Amino acid sequence: MARVIRFNTSKFDVSQERPNPINPIAGESLLLWLREQAKPHVLLSEPDTEDWGWYSVVDWKGREYMLGSCASDETDGEREWILQVVKQQSFKEKLLGREKMGSDDECAQFFQKILQQEPAFKELSVDPDE
Repeated sequence: MARVIRFNTSKFDVSQERPNPINPIAGESLLLWLREQAKPHVLLSEPDTEDWGWYSVVDWKGREYMLGSCASDETDGEREWILQVVKQQSFKEKLLGREKMGSDDECAQFFQKILQQEPAFKELSVDPDE
């Protein structure tokens, strides 16, 4: 399960992002911005590319999480951005149904709160838990 947070903004200039060599999808800007906002509480890795966008890794109290980011094409000067917060589980944890990410997950709540506090982010919503 992942926390999926969506919002619209014109805050980021995706033309300044490094090219994604796998798939030309924007997303680095959000992760770089989150990296700065999260300091000094938590450190995000340098963003890297994936076929669906960009990701960073964060160590939250000894547990690894992946933050995934992507943005839609621009419409009326804004883009829809998606941030996914995914709690990493070992194979054994998955097999036994342990260490699942719940709706009260502290790491997901931390990043959601950062996004909610940014006035330039509009229409922020959280997808229902799967």
